[in-house]
Amino acid sequence: MAEPPSLRRYRWYVVAMLWWIAFFNYADRQSIFSLFPLLTREFHLSDVQLGLLGSSFAAIYGIAAPLAGLIVDRFQRKACILGGLRLWSAICMATAISRSFASLLFFRAAEGLGETIYFPASMSLVSDYHGKSTRSRAMGLHQTSVYIGTIAGGFFAGLVGERYGWRSSFLVFGAAGLVLSLILSRLLVEPTRGAADVADQQAHVIPPLTRTDVRAKDGAPGVGGEPAASFGKILQLIVTRPSLALCMAGFLFQNFTTMVLFTWMPTLLYRKFHLSLALAGLGATLFVQSASMVGSPLGGWLADTLRKRLAGGRMLTQAIAAGLEVPFVVACALTRSWTLLIASLLFWGGFKGIYEANIFAAVYDVVPFEARGTTAGAMNLVGWLAGAGTAPVIVGLLAGRFGLDRAVALTATAYATACILLLYAALVHAGRDSQWLESTLASPASNTL
Repeated sequence: MAEPPSLRRYRWYVVAMLWWIAFFNYADRQSIFSLFPLLTREFHLSDVQLGLLGSSFAAIYGIAAPLAGLIVDRFQRKACILGGLRLWSAICMATAISRSFASLLFFRAAEGLGETIYFPASMSLVSDYHGKSTRSRAMGLHQTSVYIGTIAGGFFAGLVGERYGWRSSFLVFGAAGLVLSLILSRLLVEPTRGAADVADQQAHVIPPLTRTDVRAKDGAPGVGGEPAASFGKILQLIVTRPSLALCMAGFLFQNFTTMVLFTWMPTLLYRKFHLSLALAGLGATLFVQSASMVGSPLGGWLADTLRKRLAGGRMLTQAIAAGLEVPFVVACALTRSWTLLIASLLFWGGFKGIYEANIFAAVYDVVPFEARGTTAGAMNLVGWLAGAGTAPVIVGLLAGRFGLDRAVALTATAYATACILLLYAALVHAGRDSQWLESTLASPASNTL
């Protein structure tokens, strides 16, 4: 059956709408890092306390992720996405009332609670509009919002902070997110769960739900009536599907060093090159994230292409990208040359984008559609609590002993570890695990999840 033109267009409109939500998701979380010098001046903060501001967000983000995933697999994802946007935007605005380090820490952690539901919900929703042939490209295009949001958050927070005070930055970003939630509430449509996977299996496309259909099916199970998976079942899936467990471990190590980039690079540039807050925030994000914007669509195209030839093609794409990031992290941290710094930031960002285009697309090759929200929540638990949640404080502690530049350079070993884990997943386990998933779609009764 030919694909309806309306679905062909609308499934990309969905990516565009989610793009703007993810933009504010990252602009809000990045803004505080460009304000570290202002916060240090007002609250007399140490490097460890600055690290705690980054870690508190990541830790709560990770701790709440499993619950967020369970919610996503049981309730309408549109409601989860827009509700999360409103919550974290309100918390962002409330950060402006902070009068002590403790209150800053509280609001920073609370914002992690608001933002944690977005990626499990949005990636699950995108996976029901885009099947195997376009999934990585769709998620790769969506991922570019992360990079632009990070650039905008880093630069404009520093700019507004220098001119009007750090509190104004939080008010501006939070208010913009609330306005966006009102605009998209009538435009975003919930798809049938599992539609794209069943379409791949049956070689035709299931038409999208109309708005009337969505209201009738809110909270209902997906195609075939499969119930949402419990977190205990997800643990069983992790144990029995090695490629999933290896992807999660790879995400832990990848996210560790990536969080160091977000947290400490603005301060590193401010101290080493004596830049203004705005230029330090811009320099720490512009080159890396601009290159990631190129790398992410490229990574989506490459992964979709390799997936046609190799079951672990998406994981192999991630492994190669993670390994190629290693030397450029070291160079960024240790160089005193502007030319080498910019070149290294560009290469680091390009390979980072290739990896990140496939964070969820890779695991969805081995995870049933009714468990994708919960699986994404479990991944965020590991990647953000154990990875990103520890990185800012660890680097803050190492900086006191070895200097900030050497502390950042040491984190390149995490990328090397991610590369090894993902290579093993792609070449050894992905084939068998993806065959299991295809068999469950062909015969739902064989699904042991």
